[in-house]
Amino acid sequence: MKNKGIVYFLIILAVIIVVVVVLDFNASKPDQQPANPYAYNIDPFSKIDTALIHYKESRNLAINFSEPTGISFRSDELFVVGDQKLQIVEPTGKLLKEVSFERKPTCVYASAENIFVGFHKSLVVLSLDGVRIAEWDLFSDSTVITSIAEKSGIVFVADAGKRIVRKFSLDGKAQGIIEGKSGNDQIHGFIIPSPYFDLAFNPDGELWVVNPGKHSLENYTVEGALRTWWQASSIKIDGFSGCCNPAHFAFLPDGSFVTSEKGLVRIKTYKPSGEFSGVVAAPSKFVENGEAPDIAVDNNGNIYALDLNKKRIRLFVKK
Repeated sequence: MKNKGIVYFLIILAVIIVVVVVLDFNASKPDQQPANPYAYNIDPFSKIDTALIHYKESRNLAINFSEPTGISFRSDELFVVGDQKLQIVEPTGKLLKEVSFERKPTCVYASAENIFVGFHKSLVVLSLDGVRIAEWDLFSDSTVITSIAEKSGIVFVADAGKRIVRKFSLDGKAQGIIEGKSGNDQIHGFIIPSPYFDLAFNPDGELWVVNPGKHSLENYTVEGALRTWWQASSIKIDGFSGCCNPAHFAFLPDGSFVTSEKGLVRIKTYKPSGEFSGVVAAPSKFVENGEAPDIAVDNNGNIYALDLNKKRIRLFVKK
């Protein structure tokens, strides 16, 4: 009898264990779990008041790239890089010139006299006709080139890997670096969690550099001294959020900023003073959690967005 009682007890215990396991399994299903009160929901911020949208999309051009990476505008021509090539195209989409490379470019900048194409750890200089002039391979193993600009014979190269801006003469000789540091305790150098690090000159010839980890844009002298900056850390429409935004920026002819963000993808404008102005393209225009479009601006203030996910050049004009 004693052995039989033990058997009954073990059977009942086994049944209880099975029931508990089944109930726990069912409760663990996604549709059975209670809502997470701490879930990070950006849906409310993806909806934009239409009154804030000051631009409309007027053209949408397909491009022959599987992995586009960068765009620049100069003299009614667009310069687009990606895959292992550079394409020079008219704003209508007509292909004017194609230049092949042995590796994938990361960015492009067209000056009045040259085309500068950045790669992971090197830079190629071309004539405006696409003829190779030189290649600069003077960077470190940890270099990641993300942006290029030129002013008065000095080429400025954003190196996200080293978290510095490098300066070169037009013949490729190093002219120093900008570290983004200041005697001001608030400025501790460029904070770059991922390879998004842009720079550009405004119409007045002033150098501006993104400090993406701080959600700020900073103005430097060409010698590297910090002059001023503005910052906008917020997931709301007037700010920047995530690890590293804005990812890209450019200038309108009046000196206003055009910014592009990744994650919650959106393109916006800010006054030269840094105050939010309006929206160019809302998140609904882009792939959810997509890449930040690279942007270029023509002489009339029209904005070209290189949509890296949809593989298209999208033109936005003022309403």
